[in-house]
Amino acid sequence: MRGLRIRVKDVLDLLAAGASHKEVLQDYPYLEPEDILAVLEYAARQSDHPVLSVA
Repeated sequence: MRGLRIRVKDVLDLLAAGASHKEVLQDYPYLEPEDILAVLEYAARQSDHPVLSVA
């Protein structure tokens, strides 16, 4: 843990609003490119759930 103080949701909101990875890194210089990839991977895993069919 590097003690960063930006939420996953905040990074996702920036990207969803059209900010590029480069812009996010410029606004938050303590982030690294791998941090943005980790945010995207986390979001992808959160949205991956089984679909249950109801009889």
